[in-house]
Amino acid sequence: MALDLSALASLSSSLDELTLRIGQLAAACDEKEEAGLALRELERQLEASARRLTSILRQAER
Repeated sequence: MALDLSALASLSSSLDELTLRIGQLAAACDEKEEAGLALRELERQLEASARRLTSILRQAER
């Protein structure tokens, strides 16, 4: 089965938007608040996932 590049690009865009929203929520929290710490960790994980997905897209477009 071939990769659906348009679907992957759409998911990448959605992931970027989600990461931004999570980051905004994290920024609104007190730095020592447990929820804020968890949101910042989630944001880092989403950023790593976004980089990986971007890499997959670039490789597939070659």
